[in-house]
Amino acid sequence: MEHQNPDYLQDTEAIFTAANFVTDLGIEPTAIRPGEVEARLVVKSRHLQQDGVVHAGVQTTLADHTAGAAAYTVIRKGQRVLSTGFTVHLLQTASGEELRCKARVLRAGRRLIVVESEVYAVAAGTPRLASKATVTLAVMEPR
Repeated sequence: MEHQNPDYLQDTEAIFTAANFVTDLGIEPTAIRPGEVEARLVVKSRHLQQDGVVHAGVQTTLADHTAGAAAYTVIRKGQRVLSTGFTVHLLQTASGEELRCKARVLRAGRRLIVVESEVYAVAAGTPRLASKATVTLAVMEPR
């Protein structure tokens, strides 16, 4: 996949620190390539729901934000992306030391971008696919 922004790497990294909620959760990028972004979150007790597994909202936020970052790598300088809808499939409970997310652009149109995110729960060094999301994002022009 091609990038249209010569500063895509720095600009994409910046959206991880500019979003306070994402920073509060502890989500950080680990790899950024045109059309693909990987991120991680070190699991803390605050990420767990009442049964001791990672809350679906944490997984969803990780999948959505990483998808947005992947879309961000293929837009022009000054444009923004905004999620317009997503579907998340929780495939199994997520527990372990960290979550890893891999997001990949499936289709980048002029107005809409579709991205697929996979969230893996890593326990004792072994990743297990915990959830999968399809995210549609609108391409927003600069104001």
